[in-house]
Amino acid sequence: MCNYRSLFLSIIIIACTTLAFGQVQKAPERTMGEGPFDRLIIRGVTLVDGTGSPPRGPVDVVVKRNKIAAVQSVGYPDIPINEDRRPQADENTKVIEAEGMYLLPGFIDMHAHTGGEAQGTPAEYVYKLWMAHGITTVREPGSFNGMNWTLRQKERSKNNNITAPRIFSYIGFGMGHDGPITTPKEAREWVQMIAKKGADGIKFFGAPRPVYKAAIEEANKLGLGTMTHHAQTRVVYNNALESARLGLTSITHWYGIPEALFTDQVIQDYPLDYNYNNEQHRFEEAGKLWKQAAQPYSDKWNSVMNEMLQLDVTLNPTFTIYEASRDLSAQRRAEWHKKYTLPSLWEYYKPSRISHGSYWLNWGTEQEVDWKENFDLWFEFVNEFKNRGGRVTLGSDAGYIYKLYGFGYIQEMELFREAGFHPLEIFQSASLKAAEVLNMDNKLGTIETGKLADMILVNANPLKNLKTLYGMGAIHVNKENEVERIGGIQYTIKDGIVYDAQKMLEDVGNMVEKAKKEKDYEITQPGLDY
Repeated sequence: MCNYRSLFLSIIIIACTTLAFGQVQKAPERTMGEGPFDRLIIRGVTLVDGTGSPPRGPVDVVVKRNKIAAVQSVGYPDIPINEDRRPQADENTKVIEAEGMYLLPGFIDMHAHTGGEAQGTPAEYVYKLWMAHGITTVREPGSFNGMNWTLRQKERSKNNNITAPRIFSYIGFGMGHDGPITTPKEAREWVQMIAKKGADGIKFFGAPRPVYKAAIEEANKLGLGTMTHHAQTRVVYNNALESARLGLTSITHWYGIPEALFTDQVIQDYPLDYNYNNEQHRFEEAGKLWKQAAQPYSDKWNSVMNEMLQLDVTLNPTFTIYEASRDLSAQRRAEWHKKYTLPSLWEYYKPSRISHGSYWLNWGTEQEVDWKENFDLWFEFVNEFKNRGGRVTLGSDAGYIYKLYGFGYIQEMELFREAGFHPLEIFQSASLKAAEVLNMDNKLGTIETGKLADMILVNANPLKNLKTLYGMGAIHVNKENEVERIGGIQYTIKDGIVYDAQKMLEDVGNMVEKAKKEKDYEITQPGLDY
């Protein structure tokens, strides 16, 4: 543990200090979820299959054990269904009557930390929030709770011993090595070691080029995925374009892209009193970074984008984790915090010189205006990258900066919409595009015959309003002028096992209420008693 902390200290010291790489409480044995069934039929649903095709319905979807066996059109909208056309059920068939509901592929969160000791979030709490929001698969980057801990949780989820998404474990570069990795030979041997242990990929923050290059090459040789958060302390070695040239498969966040787009400088324009360990400095100046890059659609901007497209690198922007930077009050007062945020997590979110992502030391209008402009330029790049055929996936990085697990992923969808993605493009990025990165698109990502039965059922049209995917649904005023909630995921299906999404949220609410009573705790705003 100390060796790992030493390795990363110069890369991301604040995160190391606050997370402490402590292990969170493991998830208990699964006690909820029905199935898998010998035969399951979801009847009369409107299908959004994840391929990018438009919705169609009514259809009946047949599942046998953990696989989709048939997707059958059974009629036309507003016309009674001819029962003779439907797959027939017998006494051994589980039937879900789903007329008026929408069926989508299970979502994949491509930047999903289970949490850490500093946040005080038990794995059960995190997993149920993810699953309640339709997240049936996660890419866990860094394995900050320890490589072996994460790999054990991965195996338990694979066997459905716990209520959890399937886990793809990307190990933080150097974890488990005796001291820093300083040579290409050590890098290759380390990659071979984690591959034997069952890792799915590597998360880098950056490294000297010979070491970084060797690790990426060995990972590609062994079929491991690679992702990099181009930390400011390491981006001078390789920006995002240079990483793609080395064979990196995905870029998480956005650092490194503006640096590849510089035209009259090679280093970010840091103030002369800047200190990376002061997160007010780090995030305040990051909000000015896109303005230092080449202008959209300029020759430099186009050439960098086109080469990244040719190299087939994937973008995983995680817009949502930076959202508070442009409107702190809105994220701090999100409606779900009161009921679903644990006291320990709320304490972690508060302004602090120590906790990672709690950089609100002197955050005001000027910083938020910079970040709004930053977002506009960032949105433009990502949307055009998609328009030119690039692969973009969704990730939340929740557990920091007032972002709650599950809820933050739906917020990421809303930000994709703001960036210019059509809802169908969002759902494709949330499922099929992510499955491609994980080399699982033959099994996951779409609702098609032969694929694993990972699906979600929503009691509203999420294309018309993405907010219906939030746990508590979306606000709606009915014809009697009464306020009600519509939507909210009703069922999350993973490996053919049907989970009641609302029951999972209820469990989380009970965990939070219990913790508040034990600590006599009430959520209040920073510096206020209310």
